[in-house]
Amino acid sequence: MPVLSANNLQKEYRIGNHPLRALDSVSFQIERGEFVAIMGPSGSGKSTLLHLLGGLDKPTNGEVTLADQTISLLSDRQATLVRRRNIGFVFQAYNLLPTLTAEENIMLPIIIDGKKPRDFKDRYEELIQLVGLGDRQAHKPDQLSGGEQQRVALARALITEPSILLADEPTGNLDSKTSVTIMELLRRSCKALNQAIIIVTHDPRAASYADRLVLLRDGKLVEEYIFAEQDPVPQRLRRVIELLEKLET
Repeated sequence: MPVLSANNLQKEYRIGNHPLRALDSVSFQIERGEFVAIMGPSGSGKSTLLHLLGGLDKPTNGEVTLADQTISLLSDRQATLVRRRNIGFVFQAYNLLPTLTAEENIMLPIIIDGKKPRDFKDRYEELIQLVGLGDRQAHKPDQLSGGEQQRVALARALITEPSILLADEPTGNLDSKTSVTIMELLRRSCKALNQAIIIVTHDPRAASYADRLVLLRDGKLVEEYIFAEQDPVPQRLRRVIELLEKLET
């Protein structure tokens, strides 16, 4: 069964008296342990789709189902609870609290949910090893590099063991070497922790780490491509570039 599914999603905004359709009849689903990359030109609806899938916004029409609940029909309070317990978010800007250490930032979702951090000690240690921050736990964000901050954000998103991780441009502020490190971490966490992961990205190399590529144009889902598991990253990268070039013609 899909961990998350969307049926016939539409999203319209109004600019003055004129409606603007940002997303047009998109259906989508993802299973545990699957890694999906969403790509498309600027304005194609990528971030809009991610926000709808994560319950951060409500569709004009259509439904999003997560944890056997149609989150697009829930109240704001109910949707917040479903998000908190089932979805981890990683944003391009990291969104770390500057006065907290890396460990405190990672544990913050546990505290917000009214749980005891000591009950998540084993989970925390597992994640710290996964993201390679064993010697940086006591450092605050301004003492960490961009890549280290993104790793803290990734561990924070995973600490509650969400069924799905959503990441918006996870390599957007990073150099190429650090971007590869983050994408390898995402892929490892997807397989090791059986997470479903969805990323929105402009970076073909980042997309080449996914299992499935979803292409949007003008608010419509125009193509899906499933990579062969044995395909190496360079071969996947060439295929991503070919599909993007096809999308632009």
